[in-house]
Amino acid sequence: MATTAAVNSSYGFQELRILTRKYSSWALVTAGLLHAGGMGAYYGLEALLEEDEPVYSVRIMKYSDLGPPPSITNSQAAPAVSVQGPVAKPTVGTPVPVPDAEINPEQTIATQEEMAAVGPIGEGAGEGGPVEIEQDVRIEDEGPPPDFVPVEKQPNPIPGNNPSPVYPEIARRAGVEGTVWVKIWVDKEGNPKRAQVLKSDAELFNQPAIDAAMKWKFTPAIMNNGPVAVWVSIPFKFRLNQGR
Repeated sequence: MATTAAVNSSYGFQELRILTRKYSSWALVTAGLLHAGGMGAYYGLEALLEEDEPVYSVRIMKYSDLGPPPSITNSQAAPAVSVQGPVAKPTVGTPVPVPDAEINPEQTIATQEEMAAVGPIGEGAGEGGPVEIEQDVRIEDEGPPPDFVPVEKQPNPIPGNNPSPVYPEIARRAGVEGTVWVKIWVDKEGNPKRAQVLKSDAELFNQPAIDAAMKWKFTPAIMNNGPVAVWVSIPFKFRLNQGR
């Protein structure tokens, strides 16, 4: 029994060593192959995904291969341009004499003698005189103003220049009284330009009221520091007994 156990112990030890060496070698080879395959796949994939860098080519030429430069003294003339017909001479800036028969006798340009008689013109050394202003200057109105004109100052009748209307004799005998509202166009000088009846109690008083309105004088209406034309309404009362 002892011999059998010794034999079995010796056999098992040797077999284990052989198997260990065998499988260790396979494991080492397999691990190396797997490692090499993984590294190859990694670098191979990286190489496939890498973009190609641009390639620049430089051409080097010798100075002798360039050839001679063009001559600066080219004797070849420019091509001639054909012109059909005769070429007229330029007339711009060329004075053309005018015959005496064509000169207008009523010329307004001063002659050399007249210009020489005037003498040189320099700074004035005389004393200034009073400035004269024309008194009859009138401002022309373009037309009747609108019914409403904004003003800063209303026109006012000038005392002593607003006569009363003439009372019609027929109305006086008949004892007729009334009031006429007259619309007056006052120009920029304060003068009445036109008058029209707005409302009347009796037609007998219309014309006398218009005649009296055209004789009135006003101070001009003012807007933006200047006179303006406006319409004003004035009532003209016709009373037989002014005291009542």
